[in-house]
Formats: sequence, structure tokens, C-alpha cells
Amino acid sequence: MKVSTADNLSAVSAQAWNAIAGIDNLFLQHGFLHALEQHDCLSPWGWQPVYFLVHDSDELVGACACYIKTNSYGEFVFDWAWADAYQRNNISYYPKLVTSIPFTPATGPRLLAKNNEPIIKQLLIEQIITFTREQQLSSAHWLFCENDDIHFLKEASCLTRFDYQYHWQNDEYENFDHFLSALNAKRRKNIKRERRIVAENNIELSTVNGIDLTEQQWKILYDFYKITFLKKSGTATFTLDFFQSVASQLHAVFAQDGSKIVAGAICYKNDTHLYGRHWGCYAHYDNLHFELCYYQGIDYCIENKLQTFEPGAQGEHKIWRGFLPTRTESAHYITHDGFRGAIEQFLEQEHKAMNEYGKQLSESTPYRCK
Repeated sequence: MKVSTADNLSAVSAQAWNAIAGIDNLFLQHGFLHALEQHDCLSPWGWQPVYFLVHDSDELVGACACYIKTNSYGEFVFDWAWADAYQRNNISYYPKLVTSIPFTPATGPRLLAKNNEPIIKQLLIEQIITFTREQQLSSAHWLFCENDDIHFLKEASCLTRFDYQYHWQNDEYENFDHFLSALNAKRRKNIKRERRIVAENNIELSTVNGIDLTEQQWKILYDFYKITFLKKSGTATFTLDFFQSVASQLHAVFAQDGSKIVAGAICYKNDTHLYGRHWGCYAHYDNLHFELCYYQGIDYCIENKLQTFEPGAQGEHKIWRGFLPTRTESAHYITHDGFRGAIEQFLEQEHKAMNEYGKQLSESTPYRCK
């Protein structure tokens, strides 16, 4: 087997890439990753692609999508404190190498291997670490990894870190009321009240698959996407052309007040998962955020028999609305020996704190029987 690198997915056959990425891995599909490159979502914001490719003769048998980063924006595993510590010691933390889906905090495989072969994953890790050292990068990071990848990264002496997101699981619910019946009385009553307030404001809700969006709906939806970033002093990194290029994987929710669309939400979907990603609104309406970003998504999953709804990063308030804490894992290779030891000590303390935090989260379950 031979390992090579490419700086653009146009150099890689979509069929060969998707054969090892798997059809269930929405954000690792060749079309999704290549669209990020084609539609100016990467280089303007400090993401330089480096794809590691493993070939056995002429067959692609392994791959890893990496990015050389000059900042930590859009990663959702926060290492700003590490970068500050490097700076205080006159050492460069950037550039670094990151394996993640840009601006998308969704767990998935990071080390792609035919038949999940361990030797291919081990070879990828070895070559990525070698590349990190040869290019004088400060570190290599694998974010939102599946457990199988974490196992191999631990074996390669990478440091590990974890956090929590909040995911909803479909327990074969027949409808939204069936889901509500699984909650305790307090949470059930609260959700009914929030939905009733939206209904009493005469807000009309509608869902549209991405491929069915009209030109005007696209314009409005993208406006909502940009508005939220402006309100939070962030940066809207995805372009309208990007969203339209992945329209078949996109699901939109609109809220209409009279004749005017006043809010919208963007989700991604496959046969098993719904991923809530972005929302925006022109004016404040009580509880409209919860309706568009959570309850409409739950409704959609029940109706379409999707198993999991991941509404995005962070937000303990999601627990009260049926989303349970779920661990997310990352792995980190630090080239500087001194900082490696310091970060390892930091992570040991963080692990203890996060374990306690996880226990507290589990005690806050809104379900009667869980």
C-alpha cells in the first residue's frame, strides 16, 4: 500500500471516495466535501485541504480529509487557551492540522478504510503524524471521532478529549403526542405551552426539501443564515452556491406571519439522521426558535422514521425538550514535548470535571422511564 496526498478532491474519483466513505456518512460524501472547495467555503477562512490517500495497487482503500488551519474558527472543539499559551511563550500554535468537517460539529468516521481494516487506519495515522512533523505544524487534531477511530488514535499516543452534545432518539414514536407521553409531566406541559404560544401568534409553519426550494425561498433562507451570524458577530462561511449544490441533502423549515416569511431553519438529512445546523429570523417571536429548530425536527424524524436528530453543538436547555447528553470525542497529537505534557495534565483535570458534569446532565433527564 502506498500513501499520497492531494490538495483538491477533483483529483480523486467520486465513486472510489464514496466507496470507502460509505453512503450513510452524509458529510464525508465526495460531493459535499468537494462543494466546500468549489464554492469558496474553505480558503477564505483559513482551511487548506490536504487529503491523505491510501492505494493498494490502483484501488483507493483508505483516506482522511485533513485541513491545515491558521485559526481555530469553525471547529467546535475549543483550543483557544492552548493557542494563547503558545503565544505567551513565543511559540507558534498556527498553522496546525485538523481532521474535521468544516463548520459542522457532527460525529462520524475520520479514518476511512476499506472494510474498516485496522492496518489502513494505522497507516493513515502514522503518515499524518509524519506530515505534521515534516511540515513543522504544531499539532494534529481529529475532531468528533467515532469510537473505533479513537481506539486507534489512542494506540498512536494521541491525547483524547471529550464533551457533550444533545441528541434526540426516535423510540419508534407514532407521532409527536406519543413522544410527549414518554416525558415527565413538567416537561410535557412546558413543550405543549411553547408550541401553543407559537400557534396563538398565528404563525404558519412549512417544510420544504432543498431540491424543491424556489429561487425566492433560497434568497430568504440564505438571508436568515447570514442574519444570525451578524447578530452574534460571527462569519457566514457557507455560500449560497454551496447550499444549492447540496440541495438534495438539505431540509428547510419556514415560519410565516401573514403573507411574510419571518424565520427559517436549515437542516441536513440522510436515511437515518437529521442534523439541525442554522436558523434565522427577522423579528422576535416567543418560542419560535424552539419550534423551528427542535419540535419541527422531531416531527420530521417521526414522520420519516429517522432514528436520530442532532440539533447542533452545545445548549443544556435541549435536555428539557427531549435531547439527551451524548459524548463527543476528539484526539490530539502535540509535537512540542513541553506543551504535550502541559496539555496532558490539563486534559486529565478536564476529564474529571467533564465526568462529573456528565453525571449531573444524566440526572436531568426529562423522560419518565429513562
